[in-house]
Order: sequence, then structure tokens, then C-alpha cells
Amino acid sequence: MRVAVPVFIVGAVALAGAQPSGWPAVEQIYHQQIKAAGIVGSSLVLVRDGAVVARAVDGYQDLDAKRPVDDETIYHWASITKTFTGIAIMQLRDRGLLSLDDPIVKHVPEFRQVHNPYGDIAQVTIRHMMAHSSGLRAATWPWGGDQPWHPFEPTAWEQLVAMLPYTQLNFAPGTKYSYSNPGVIFLGRIIQLLSGDDYEVYITKNILMPLGMHSSFFDRAPYFLRPHRSHSYMRTDAGLKEARFDFDTGITVSNGGLNAPLGDMARYVAFLMGNGQTPAYEVVLKRSSLEEMWKPQIRASDGEGASGDAAQAGLSFFLERHSGLDFIAHSGDQNGFISHFYLHRPSRTAYIVSFNTDVSASKTNASRPTTRQVDATLRDTIIREVIGPHSP
Repeated sequence: MRVAVPVFIVGAVALAGAQPSGWPAVEQIYHQQIKAAGIVGSSLVLVRDGAVVARAVDGYQDLDAKRPVDDETIYHWASITKTFTGIAIMQLRDRGLLSLDDPIVKHVPEFRQVHNPYGDIAQVTIRHMMAHSSGLRAATWPWGGDQPWHPFEPTAWEQLVAMLPYTQLNFAPGTKYSYSNPGVIFLGRIIQLLSGDDYEVYITKNILMPLGMHSSFFDRAPYFLRPHRSHSYMRTDAGLKEARFDFDTGITVSNGGLNAPLGDMARYVAFLMGNGQTPAYEVVLKRSSLEEMWKPQIRASDGEGASGDAAQAGLSFFLERHSGLDFIAHSGDQNGFISHFYLHRPSRTAYIVSFNTDVSASKTNASRPTTRQVDATLRDTIIREVIGPHSP
């Protein structure tokens, strides 16, 4: 099942031009890799100059019901949510409500209970949280979650606060990189406290609505969108297992709660690329502030949110270099869903992909790629066939 047609994605964005000449080769590799890995379903969209110029889909959003992936299929975007959280922080900064170098304890006094063996806990700033250099651990809730009756994630702010006295920094703030999910929860808390809105409400009002992302939502689906929500799966040597469906990310919503169809996410990457004729983009965030987020803050680690030995952490985004070209990127990985977007600014080209199956490494079938390997192969193919030939 394949689609590769120009699509108009939002009123003020120019209509797409011709499909790139290298796209058939991309589609061929895409479908081959999905079949080889045993991925149940996936969607891929290529955006150039603010419009969708090519797309492809494969497989099923619901394997049991044999419901195929289509243009309305809604995926879970996991940690790509963090980029929306970062944009919200920049909005509040531009309105004079915070500084990126504010100590976290200025806005979230409970954070003072965290043990800092390297000095005062007030050394940890908003900037450190956005760049994953705060010293906090990676996991939000390092206990439980392995039983079907457990909450998918902690459900209340009080649960996070209760474990702060048992939490310490693993290194001095700003001295190292270490991907941290709990750090982004504190950013979400700041957004709530300074705006007076719940995190989900603030993001919907100030990012999703202005960009026309009308089928996007956080956590459990609205009833009218539930039929379009993709199921998710885990594939191991033991076979295929369905993950939790229509789950709630609880207090971790600011680091991984977003769900959206590819059309809405295409609107988002079009915003990231920018278009001077689209007033809504400046309403969401002025261009200079967005580009500030793409300045390197600290060297990132391959496999910890970023890809490649040359990766750098920006502010809620990653800066990566592949095949000699520079990209703005972020990935997502949760509950069977794996996703990625890459933005190449010189050619004004971006793509976004989601897979609804997390395929792990096989001990019995060396020819079966993992989903992460499929993701990397797809990236390299798009760079070689589509982005590279159009790079200035």
C-alpha cells in the first residue's frame, strides 16, 4: 500500500511542487525494510518549502481488525513532545515571564529537595533541563510499571515530589550530557505555573491551534478520533505482542504525551522550516527565538536521544550531521512507537516518519533489522536520493 502525491497542508503554505525524482528509490527501500523487520504499520511524509511533496504508508494501524494505515492514522510521538515543551518555554521567555538561566527552584521550589553533591541545587537552570545537562537520571519513575495493573506512568505531581528527597544529581550541572526525562517534567510544571493553564491546554491553545493541528491531542483520544488511533506492538524472538492501547502518560505528558496524524505533524515541520508569508508562525514563536533553540549547547551522546558521533544538544532539539550535511532532529520511542523527524535547512526539506512496532535485536535471525536500524537506513536513503542532490 503506497501513496506518493503532492498535498496542500495548510492555508498559507504554498502548494507542493513535483515529487522528487529520487522518491521511488526511497519508497522501495522503505517498504523492503518494513517487511524485513516485521513492522506492523508505518507512515512517512516528505515536506519541502512548507508543503508535502511525497508520502508513503505501509501495513496496518490495527492488525487484529486488519485496518490499514491511511492518511488519518494517529501515532504516538513520544519524546518529540519535548520540542513542543521547549517552544512553550521560549514563548514564556519572550513574554518576560522567565529567563533560560533562571534556577529551577525559582519556579519549582520543591526541586530544592534534590541532593546536589556538587554544590547548591540552585545551580540547575531551565537551560540545563532543555539541553539534558542538569545531572538528573534518565528514567522518570525507576520502579514498577512492569505489571498491566500499574499506571503507565505516575499520575500525580505529588508522586514525583515524594521521590525528590531520594533523588540526586549524577554530575555537576552543565558539565556533561545525559538524556533526562524527569528534567522535562519540571519544564512542564513551569509552563503550568506561569501560564495558569494545564500543560495540555497551554500547548493546544498556543501551538496546536495556531498551526491548524486539529487532530492532535495528548494522552487518551477524544471519542471521535479513537478509531483512527494506531495500536502499537513489540516484536522479539518470542513473537509479536500488542502494547497498551490508548494510554495515559500521566505527569510525564510534557516529555512524551503527544498524539497526531502525519498531516498535522507535517504542519509542525513546515512551521519549523519557516515561511515569511505565514503569520501564524510568528504568533507561535518568532524566528530568532526558534533559531536560538538550534544553537549547540553541549555535545550529545549517540543513542541517547541523538544519532551520530557529531551530535550536539540544542535547546529541546538535536543538531546532527549525516553524510556531510547538518540537520535539526528529534526522535521518539515509547510503548512500541518509534518516530523521527529531520529538518535540512539549506534545502528547506524535512521528513517525518513513525513506526507502530518496536522490533528488538534478534538472536535467531541476524537478517531481521530492528526498528531503529530501519529508521537509520531510511534516513541515509532519503539523504542520498532526495536531500543530497538538492543541497546547496
